[in-house]
Amino acid sequence: MHPVLFYGVPQGCSFGSIVALEWLQQPYQLCRIEMLDHPWDRLFGRVNPLYQTPALLTDGNQALSESLAILLHLASRTEASPLAPRQGTRPFDQLNQMLSYLVTDFFSAFSPLWLAYEKDDLSDEQRALLRRVGQEKVAEACRYLDGLLAGREWLLGERRSLADAYLAGVARWVTYHRLFDLATDYPGLARYLDRLASDPAVRFATAIEQGTPASGCGALQGHVGLEQLRDRLPAG
Repeated sequence: MHPVLFYGVPQGCSFGSIVALEWLQQPYQLCRIEMLDHPWDRLFGRVNPLYQTPALLTDGNQALSESLAILLHLASRTEASPLAPRQGTRPFDQLNQMLSYLVTDFFSAFSPLWLAYEKDDLSDEQRALLRRVGQEKVAEACRYLDGLLAGREWLLGERRSLADAYLAGVARWVTYHRLFDLATDYPGLARYLDRLASDPAVRFATAIEQGTPASGCGALQGHVGLEQLRDRLPAG
């Protein structure tokens, strides 16, 4: 059996897990979750009781959630992973540090912006305050990444990693929220993201998310629905 990644649309951070799977070239299947459809299918609650994506059904039919856990699990399935150094080494600690920063500080910087975008009962003043706070937090995060990328090709140096795969999904939110001109304000980060956007795996993940014809590395073994997975899901 192949692992199944449950990915959310639109603009889900699960995008990065698709990129990682393509880079790893491991066979996998996808299950699409429309995040704006409510209520969500109760079967998904057997995968993640919090009803959040990404989530993973492993090839051993174990449920796993949270991007950090999913990415590290995927990379550990091969003895010499191209996206993660050997556990216990200094480079592995650096990867964990970068991933932890991205899934906490960088991700949470957008929380005020998503709140302003999604809540209908806010006043104009409340919405403006949330956008201002969010813009300040995202700007601080972008400054950090911009400085980091000034002298390197990838987040951890000369070799791409799980951190780059994850950032491919979340960094899109800067443009989505129209916060500032990346090319002008953060040129190092802008160059990095432009190069990342042209990567075949990122283009593939974009097409998958948009529901348009996609040509990947051949690892994707198709989409499956929740009902098709019923017998594999953990007991509810």
